[in-house]
Amino acid sequence: MRINLGNTPLFRGMTVPDIEEMLRCLRAVERTYKKGAVILPEGTPTEQLGVVLSGRVIIEMGDVWGNNSVLSSVGAGGIFAEAYACAPGEPLMVNVTAAEDTEVLLLHIGQVLEPCAKVCPRHLRLLRNLLTLSAGKNLQLSRRVLHTSPKSIRKRLLSYFSECIKRTGSYEFDIPYNRQQLADYLNVERSALSNELSLMQRDGLIRYEKNHFAVTEQLGQR
Repeated sequence: MRINLGNTPLFRGMTVPDIEEMLRCLRAVERTYKKGAVILPEGTPTEQLGVVLSGRVIIEMGDVWGNNSVLSSVGAGGIFAEAYACAPGEPLMVNVTAAEDTEVLLLHIGQVLEPCAKVCPRHLRLLRNLLTLSAGKNLQLSRRVLHTSPKSIRKRLLSYFSECIKRTGSYEFDIPYNRQQLADYLNVERSALSNELSLMQRDGLIRYEKNHFAVTEQLGQR
């Protein structure tokens, strides 16, 4: 389902006429990508910030041996590549890939960093929203560091499940990753992750089907 730009964090608090004017100012273009397509490749600079209109993108880092590490998942309404777009000429250290069929809106961020002479309210609003989103991204990366710190796979899963429970307010939730992506996010082998999940389900600690999980309230005490 395609999101309304007025409901996205980047354009929060802006009227429809203001959004339309900003889209012209930022030379907005829409692009459609099939599942698995690379939206922004590692090693290339970008002057464009991306807004996910529908679908989902994965931000992942690969090494020279072909190992991937998933840093984050961005769904409809979220943004990506904002840090690189704010640092012109800086090559991407990550790949931005469509996790499913995805529509994105690309914006030339330089127009935001150099606002019009009158410094109109809509520019200030967009800058404020962008700063808030960037701060949130930094916190998200910090959370991943916490999830990958424990030595055992179970403790890494516990850390991640705890975040999901706190975020949703429920012990039953969906995650934005498939098995391989979750393994990459937690920096573990997929087979070992799947084995641990099976053991936890066998012991009655969790129930899951694809990316939907139900966690017992006593799990953290086991």
